[in-house]
Amino acid sequence: QVQLVESGGGLVQIGGSLRLSCVVSGRTFSTLNMGWFRQAPGKEREFVAGISRKYSTYYADSVKGRFTISRDNAKTVVYLQMNSLKPEDTAVYYCAARDGATAGPQVQYDYWGQGTQVTVSS
Repeated sequence: QVQLVESGGGLVQIGGSLRLSCVVSGRTFSTLNMGWFRQAPGKEREFVAGISRKYSTYYADSVKGRFTISRDNAKTVVYLQMNSLKPEDTAVYYCAARDGATAGPQVQYDYWGQGTQVTVSS
């Protein structure tokens, strides 16, 4: 059973930064493709960023240049560094994992964490 546990969310001012972490267990981490998604109140869940098991990265246009996804296979952790945060980044952020060969926005993810709240306020 693959388990994903997110942390690092919180309240931050406009223009600030946060780093989200997602610890993965129950599967050989290096074989998994990882993604971050978010869901704002009243909106559908959307893809934010992904990193494949071969370290290819993918980003939503709305976060390109501000967010960076990375992974540490030795620690079985995927990170999302978020800079220059805006009010529209406010959402619950979810970590997700999938088998296969890619981590892009158009593929189905198999495993999900419980989410961590990010609130960007003035």
